[in-house]
Amino acid sequence: MLSNAAVAFLKQLLDSPGPSGFESTPAKLWRGQAAAFAEVSADALGNSFAVVNPGGAPSIMLAGHIDEIGVMVVHIDDDGFAYIAGIGGWDAQVLVGQRIRFLGRGGDVLGVVGKKPVHLIKADDREKASKMTELWVDIGATSRTEAEERLAVGDPGVVDSRTLDFPNHRIVSRSIDDRIGAFVVLEALHRYAERPGAARVVAVATTQEEIGYQGGGARVGADRTNPDMAIVVDVCFATDHPGIEKKEHGDHKIGSGPVLSRGSIFSPVVFKLLRDNAERQQVPFTVSAAPRGSNTDADAIHVARQGVATALVSVPNRYMHSPNEMVSLEDLDRAAMLIAETCRGVTAATDFTAR
Repeated sequence: MLSNAAVAFLKQLLDSPGPSGFESTPAKLWRGQAAAFAEVSADALGNSFAVVNPGGAPSIMLAGHIDEIGVMVVHIDDDGFAYIAGIGGWDAQVLVGQRIRFLGRGGDVLGVVGKKPVHLIKADDREKASKMTELWVDIGATSRTEAEERLAVGDPGVVDSRTLDFPNHRIVSRSIDDRIGAFVVLEALHRYAERPGAARVVAVATTQEEIGYQGGGARVGADRTNPDMAIVVDVCFATDHPGIEKKEHGDHKIGSGPVLSRGSIFSPVVFKLLRDNAERQQVPFTVSAAPRGSNTDADAIHVARQGVATALVSVPNRYMHSPNEMVSLEDLDRAAMLIAETCRGVTAATDFTAR
């Protein structure tokens, strides 16, 4: 299992606000942790890089995005109420009644999401879903002037919550998607550093994935890293709770190990390396079919430069894009172990063109 120190760092990382485009706080934590065993740097887009065995070959990129979904102030009215838009994909229903922590210019600003009380909603409207434009955030101000002393249009925010420990080695957090990916690639790099192989391995905490319609930080990170091979770590839908159709989304339980994607954009060579290592190490895993793209950083990385042999390792996640996402610490540990061991087996003789 993960060490107590690793879990403590994970919780600190998860609790740090960092919506897409505003990831500096968790990114600094990540780089500080990496500096103990790797060469660390950053770029203008906010990506963070940690390199082990810099003179090695071939070059492997491990990518996990460090941003989370959030909100942004788009308007403050005369009464001091703030109106918001989503940073990334939101179901507005999960925002109703939540507390928001805005990253204001003078420090954090707390607010509560308001909605008309159920008693005042007409019967015909009670079954209708809330829309983001119908919600507001109350920061306790009595006027626009007072509100603007603390908050400004363009200020980002996140749901104000803290990581919770659950039974069976599970944790709950608002930012599991995909700060746990950034954590896993760093943990994998740390384990690789303890017994490095031939390869140069670069862990990258990428930015702007949740809004990365043009590839976000992953595309820029891949250009800078110049990898021959890449392993992306993200979350996938856990299908072990009510209302999920396994015939559409596969059978991926929390605690059943990492999920290896097999599909059109993924390298069969890297998939086989991961699968063979999982079987050799007796790491439980499941396979996910990906007949098209993956909606992850892998979509940008595999077509970077002249093409990168790319794989996707996912962690089953319940309640994605909600304030209470849930994963298993065992799955994080197994993913890190599998990735580190796979990297050790890559040498100059590894042929990424075999198909």
